[in-house]
Amino acid sequence: MNIAVAGTGYVGLVTGVCLAEHGHGVTCVDVDQQKVKTMRKGISPIFEPGLDELMQKNMERLTFTTDYQAAYRGADVIFIGVGTPEKRDGSANLAYVYEVAGQIAASIEKDCVVVVKSTVPIGTNDKIEAYMKARLAHPVQVWIASNPEFLAQGTAVQDTLHASRIVIGVEEEKPGAILQEVYKDFDAPKLVTNRRSAEMIKYASNDFLALKISYVNEIANLCETVGADIEDVTKGMGFDGRIGKQFLRAGIGYGGSCFPKDTKALSWLASFNDNEIKTIKAAIEVNENQKYRLVKKARKYYEDFKGLTVAVLGLTFKPGTDDLREAPSLVNIPVFLEDGAFVKAWDPVGVQNFKKKCEGDIRYCESIEETLQDADICFIFTEWPEVKELDAHIFEKCMKHPIILDGRNCYDLEQMEQANVIYESIGRKVVQPAKENHNG
Repeated sequence: MNIAVAGTGYVGLVTGVCLAEHGHGVTCVDVDQQKVKTMRKGISPIFEPGLDELMQKNMERLTFTTDYQAAYRGADVIFIGVGTPEKRDGSANLAYVYEVAGQIAASIEKDCVVVVKSTVPIGTNDKIEAYMKARLAHPVQVWIASNPEFLAQGTAVQDTLHASRIVIGVEEEKPGAILQEVYKDFDAPKLVTNRRSAEMIKYASNDFLALKISYVNEIANLCETVGADIEDVTKGMGFDGRIGKQFLRAGIGYGGSCFPKDTKALSWLASFNDNEIKTIKAAIEVNENQKYRLVKKARKYYEDFKGLTVAVLGLTFKPGTDDLREAPSLVNIPVFLEDGAFVKAWDPVGVQNFKKKCEGDIRYCESIEETLQDADICFIFTEWPEVKELDAHIFEKCMKHPIILDGRNCYDLEQMEQANVIYESIGRKVVQPAKENHNG
């Protein structure tokens, strides 16, 4: 089929490239000419493992352009994959979705299916349909469908090619049949439902995972108080098939482009409709508090960070991506700087994005060892493989005061007990050095 994709962020670009991998001709549209030039060379403008290689493999079926009129004019199916960022009140900003919908209505010259892949509040597809039909420039039939994405940054390509499920929300049989044809070679369960149910499936799924994370973090915090070990606790929980093993890793909270935005959007939508989802409101509050968990632990060792050299390992919200949205580093590092600390930070891919968001006395280091050198305390915010593979003695060797506060439980406690360090993680016992090595 002749497919167009509006937007070349995580959702749009990954969708377009994976559809090309399955034999469709795909035109990806973006307003940024520089991004388009980059993509025409087979280079992804976002850091996503495997995406560059898949782009280069399918360049004969991929077109990148800023000319939306040409892209939409003869398309059989048009996917909308633009951002729906959070507004101040927690609701979703749909300005980009409506802008693209208007462009499509003015451009299409044949019957087509417009697929909203962006995450939008329940009922949005109905409004988009009315909006577009009122603005059609030619006598054509347009069908609006909801097709939410379930990809995770860092594994987006695999999540799309080998999807857990494909949800198609339509109000008529024909657009459903067309999308079944689009996805016929995708080996995944397919659910055809109405549009509002499809929209709700996306929010309900993401918010349930956010609930699991917030729940296990509260259990982890209690484990520290009562002397239980969160890793044994979650291992025991995970044997129960009704609970499952995934999303039971304790840490300093979720981040990224989906969970924070989608929990707030669903909570806002419920409130707007005179409902209240108390569990979601609680998850949001728990997650915000959890981001500062390590700072609270640090106060046991230093009253403030004035004059200290603070080492930070990991800036992105999780490994495998350069995305910083809602990353714990963004709220913690300003605390260190405000206190008067000298911050040394390391991240394999997130430095350039972090520089755009945070200013201050920060040295960005090329290696972990350089970051740790002469540090008074170390914070681990991202569980990059390079961090998890570190020998515990590196901290003892490099740091002035080897105090490690690990927000991602990267290390085995027995391993850390072999080094002369103070090591605190989430939901586990504190490792103390065999001999006191801290005079702060």
